[in-house]
Amino acid sequence: MCLGVPGQILSIEPNLLGMSNGKVNFGGIVKEVCLAYTPEAQVGDYVIVHVGFAISKIDPEEAELTFRYLRELDELAELEVEQPE
Repeated sequence: MCLGVPGQILSIEPNLLGMSNGKVNFGGIVKEVCLAYTPEAQVGDYVIVHVGFAISKIDPEEAELTFRYLRELDELAELEVEQPE
């Protein structure tokens, strides 16, 4: 099953191809995410991320509810895998 995970955008900057990338906080775990599919997203917004791409914006309440469910199911562990810099 594929899973989209909510995260809050901490910063946005263009990548080498001119697309927007951002640092996104997933409940304390920060990852680099492509924001090309969500050009309207701004710092502070919450987005749903699937395989490294933000695919839609969501409201903060929905993001927190989703995190609560994921914590209960112990499904956040895979986000903690070390990523090469």
